[in-house]
Formats: sequence, structure tokens, C-alpha cells
Amino acid sequence: MKAFLILEDGHVFEGTSIGSAREVISEIVFNTSMTGYLEVLTDPSYAGQAVCMTYPLIGNYGICYEDMESKRPWPKGYIVRELSRIPSNFRSRESIQEFLEKYDIPGIAGIDTRSLTKLLREKGTMNGIITTNEKYNVDEIIPKLKEYKVTGVVMATTCKEKEHLLGEGFKVALMDLGAKNNIARSLNERGCDVTVYPADTRAEDILEAKPDGIMLSNGPGDPKECTGIIEEIKKLYESKVPMFAICLGHQLTALATGADTHKMKYGHRGGNHPVKDLKSGRVYISSQNHGYVVDEETINPDIAEVAFINVNDKTVEGLRYKNGNVFTVQFHPEACPGPQDSGLLFDEFMTMMESRRK
Repeated sequence: MKAFLILEDGHVFEGTSIGSAREVISEIVFNTSMTGYLEVLTDPSYAGQAVCMTYPLIGNYGICYEDMESKRPWPKGYIVRELSRIPSNFRSRESIQEFLEKYDIPGIAGIDTRSLTKLLREKGTMNGIITTNEKYNVDEIIPKLKEYKVTGVVMATTCKEKEHLLGEGFKVALMDLGAKNNIARSLNERGCDVTVYPADTRAEDILEAKPDGIMLSNGPGDPKECTGIIEEIKKLYESKVPMFAICLGHQLTALATGADTHKMKYGHRGGNHPVKDLKSGRVYISSQNHGYVVDEETINPDIAEVAFINVNDKTVEGLRYKNGNVFTVQFHPEACPGPQDSGLLFDEFMTMMESRRK
């Protein structure tokens, strides 16, 4: 069956329908990872978006449910150059086509993803529609595309009730803003007793449990939309409990302490982004998924300092706060894009909690 990807600037890509045949409007973004397509599909940070994979062959090792980063996939659409329909992997339980159909996710294959990616890099992230309707009318569709906004996605992806991952070490409160499973797993593997809280939990309820540390997770959407959550993070910040934040949590902490954020032209999404630790001079190859960034010029030097920058575009990739109990990063130290060297940031969080106990 034919499928079409129509962008808000009028560009039309014709390909083959994959997954569900339903029509969907979403924000169109691209991911540069060579592997890890299941982790991409199940990352809640993609809620409200359709993902274009720049690697030309997707699906060759099938679907391994143990590798999922959440209980279900979150993108509204999926865009690939070529979809492998016969996976080769002893761990695979089904094909990616079956997976997309099961979760009613529409997609398109057979288009020039390189051309689409170049277009998004030149013009910036755009909205688009994936449709199988061959009688589409571009003039009627474009106004609908321009009206679309990604909203309400944090509350759509967060857990609905408190969850507990038993451990015998430090008590960590993890605020689920659309968290990947590996954040809680990375803490649990270090012995932490992790309690996962829904995104709308009051700070008082978290602090009442007397955690040794607080973790703010990744998540989808515009951080400025999360006004209520920002107010609760202010209280958590002022509590002096050691706090470590990733991605959306990093942006919300910055907003809670007076800094500002803005939408990037096309964002950082992939497993190959170099970030530099300004203190040591060391460069990490990181996994990233974000379309917003903290404005460096709005950071109050009396409150925080830039700790990491992106080597490619010099954007802010991490902050250390002057109160000594808080640090945040834009990238994903819990991810495994190949190198796992930034996982030591979890160890730094453990050291902060240990120091507070003494």
C-alpha cells in the first residue's frame, strides 16, 4: 500500500505504508543512531513526534522485549528507508512490522530519509502527516499541520501511581517525567532503594519519605509547559537533598532556578553526540534525545555554572549548582550507545548521597 509523508512546507515524500494504516499528524524529527531502534521506539521522550531513522536499514534484529525502555512505544509515527521484514536474532520475538501493527503506530518506508533529514536540518523541525490517502489535498492539509502542537505529553507518559524497586542502599526518589527504564535500573544496580513518583507528585510528599537523593528523569515536550512541576522542583531544590537530573529534568531544574530554555532548530537525537566535561577536559560520546536547550546567557553565575558543553554546537549539556547538592545533564548517562563512560555520573550521585549522610 502506498503512503505519503507531507510536510508543512509542502514537501511530499511517497513510499510504502508500514505498521498501522491510520492517518497521523505529528512533529517530524530524526535520529542518527545506527542501532537501538527499539530503545528509540520505547523512549517516552518521543511522545507526540514521528521519528525518521537516518540509518538505512531498520528492523534486522527484530524486537527483543527485554530491551524496551518503557511498557509501550511512544512515537506517533515511524519513518525509515528500508524495513527488514525477516529479522535474524535468536532473541527476537517478532518483526518490527508486527510490533508497529500491535501498537497501532503508522509509518512509511522507502522514502529518501537522507533528503528528509537534510531538509529538517536546513529548515528546522517541521510538522507533518503520514497518510495512505492517495487523494490528499496539500492545500487543505498544510493549515492543519501548522496548527499542531505537542502538548500534555509529560502527564501522558508518566506512571499513574507510585512504584517501588526494592534495594538495600540509599533511598532515591525518582520523579517520572516520562522516564526510561534504565534510569531506575542504573540506580537499582548500585543498590539504591528506588521509589518512582508520578510527575504531578507534590514535593512535600516526596520529602516526607526522607529520601537520601532525588532523581529527575527525562521526558517529552516543551519544558515551559510544565509550570506546576517547576514549582514543585523549586521546593525540592531548596530542600538541599542531593539531586541529579537528566534531560527534561535538567531543563526544568534550570527553569526552577531562574534560567530560560528555547526550542532548538532540529535538536540532538542519536547515540553519537560528543559532550565535553569542562572541569576535566574529557569528551564523552553520549546518547541524546532533546529538542529544547537551556540558554547559557540566562544562567545566574551565583546559582550554577556550565559543567558540560556539546562539542559540535557548544550548547549547554550540563550544570553544576553552587549549593553543592545538585547537578544536571542534558544527555543520557544511563544509555548504552556503545561507550558507557558517562555512567560514572551515577557514581557521582552516589558519592553526593554518601557525603550528606556523614
